[in-house]
Amino acid sequence: MKKLLSTVLQFVMFLLVYAIGSLFPPFHIQRILSATASSTHIFIMDGLLITLALYILIVLGEALMKRRCQITWTTIAFVLAAFFGYIMKFGFITHEF
Repeated sequence: MKKLLSTVLQFVMFLLVYAIGSLFPPFHIQRILSATASSTHIFIMDGLLITLALYILIVLGEALMKRRCQITWTTIAFVLAAFFGYIMKFGFITHEF
């Protein structure tokens, strides 16, 4: 029960960091996916990269504290947050002219 609660809270944290980093990009790392005469589709990578950095910090902290069984649950929370963030279109912008 404790591991499940920890995983759910980490999932929510990763998803919020992904959303906030995508809505308010601090680094402005963008990738143009497609460009036409009437619109441009852009993916802002900041949210995903900040979430990945947070995941790496948490995994390093768990490894240093020798909690190797928690790394699996943290990875599950990160993958689910990245998947749901992609489904919710975090970071995708369309500019129409």
